[in-house]
Amino acid sequence: MSMRILKKPANIYLFLISGLGILFFTVLIKILQYSQMDWIVIFAFSGSILLLNYYTILIPPKGNSLSMDSSIYLASLFLYGLNTSLLVLFIHSIVFALFQRKIAWWKHLFNFSVYSLMIICSYYAFMFTDGSTGPISVDNILPYLLSFCTYFALNLLLVGIYFILEATENLVNFFKAIIKETTATYISTLVLSLVLVILMKPEKLFGLTLFTFIAFLLSLAFKQHFNLFKEISEKANKDFLTGLNNHGYFKEILEKEVALAKETDQPLSVVILDIDDFKKFNDLYGHIQGDHLLQEFGAILKTESDAANFIVARYGGEEFSIIMPNTDCKTAYSFMNELRKKVNDTYYIGVERLPYGCLSFSSGIAECEKETYNISELLNRADQAMYAAKNQGKNLVQIYNEHSEYSVHRLLSLEKELEEAEFQLKIFLSKDVYTYRHSKRVYQYAVDFSRILNLSVHERKTLILGALVHDIGKIEIPREILNKKGKLESDEWEWMKKHVTYGKEIISTNKKLEDLIPLVELHHERYDGNGYPYGLAGKSIPKLARILCVIDSFDAMTTERPYQKTKTFHEAIAELRDCSGKQFDPQFIEPFIAMIMAFDNSGHERKNEPVLVNG
Repeated sequence: MSMRILKKPANIYLFLISGLGILFFTVLIKILQYSQMDWIVIFAFSGSILLLNYYTILIPPKGNSLSMDSSIYLASLFLYGLNTSLLVLFIHSIVFALFQRKIAWWKHLFNFSVYSLMIICSYYAFMFTDGSTGPISVDNILPYLLSFCTYFALNLLLVGIYFILEATENLVNFFKAIIKETTATYISTLVLSLVLVILMKPEKLFGLTLFTFIAFLLSLAFKQHFNLFKEISEKANKDFLTGLNNHGYFKEILEKEVALAKETDQPLSVVILDIDDFKKFNDLYGHIQGDHLLQEFGAILKTESDAANFIVARYGGEEFSIIMPNTDCKTAYSFMNELRKKVNDTYYIGVERLPYGCLSFSSGIAECEKETYNISELLNRADQAMYAAKNQGKNLVQIYNEHSEYSVHRLLSLEKELEEAEFQLKIFLSKDVYTYRHSKRVYQYAVDFSRILNLSVHERKTLILGALVHDIGKIEIPREILNKKGKLESDEWEWMKKHVTYGKEIISTNKKLEDLIPLVELHHERYDGNGYPYGLAGKSIPKLARILCVIDSFDAMTTERPYQKTKTFHEAIAELRDCSGKQFDPQFIEPFIAMIMAFDNSGHERKNEPVLVNG
């Protein structure tokens, strides 16, 4: 058993730091002859630390807390030196361990060792810069700062490494987050320690008592303030009727969970569910009774979701949503099916007059993938799956399927909405004939290439339509930059790169075109992470955007441009192969080259503007 414990890096680290802390404490602590007054001060320091550790100052918005114990340790260090400070730590640790016997012994030991190392290193940093113990002195400003910085850095390092080893967190991200959240707290600690040194100059015990009393009152005041802040925050984040998370807060949480899932490669599923025939229930019994039903339904959702560590929210009206961290779509399906049966078997007054004779819901599940563009795409997929469940007769759970009939119909209707975008594209005829013709050629390549690739109907339609409007943002680029002969200046190039952002903004004005946004915004991202606008890499770039990057680049290389000579097909093919795995996803290079060579060998002329065909 002990060998198994020692195999964990976090446990090895715990034993190592605990051993070092105890070793240094044992070597450096000395048995000195203290006066009665000195012992009173030492015990007063220890008692103050105990009291202030119990009454910490809570700081909004994230529930951080400021404990004054470090202020007292530093003040003791500046006033009396190392030995007294270590003695204060030892007495406090013994008493604290006796009062907090529920805390594991190794946590007490680790905490004591960390404080020992922090105090010892801070003292030697203080002495290294010629600091002198005793009343506060202007000459000691540099020693105070260096001692404080050492204390701060060691605390971050010693505690941070443990959590990184335990939770396998990213080192850089962890320290960025912890420095951002604790810097202000630690600066306050230094200021408070110097305040205590000043207060103790005329009267030691009176100064310490006054400091402790002020800190105690501050902690009570901040606690009331924090509770009020927490209450207001919860009201802002909760749905008034059901008490569940509201729509806005749900999206905030989902953003964070999606980012975490992508970073850690953990599965994440999202569910949208809708109470079946709720309008009919409202019509039969009125809105007050309908509200009661929503409350009861919300309660069972919360109970079941909390038990599984899922996050539930009221999405709007009779729609609800659930975030399922570390859960793939199959596990989510099993959970939702069990929940559906439980809801069916739970009686609610009046539901017997509904079509199924019981309360039921339809739900859609979508799993987050590495290529998922944003939370809107994920929610849209869950929404599509939910409507597919509705269309199949309700009281069903449906996993998103891009081959589903609902998805196909949705994209077929997308073509009608595209007429407006294509009309905007024709503005290029008067502003930039090259971009207009380039977009038409890329569209044709997408039509041909989508036939070869193993794409769903949904993906094929999205690729083709996205190819047509991928450069629509160039409408916003000045004509003199678009038509400039020769190489663009750096500032002109930065402006040109903004066309992907402008394009996203244009397409985003029509909600029905939002499936095209990733292609418009991300077709200049590179497989190696050196593209723009975000520097995404590998499969974090949506698949269709990676395909479009190949098509777009090939046409750009093989047609006349104001600032670049045209390559032959063979030269462009060589360039594609040379950049495979760098600029382009390797899996799409050879299929695309095979298609181009087939066209070339069959005598098709691909350089002229093609005749458009339906996709």
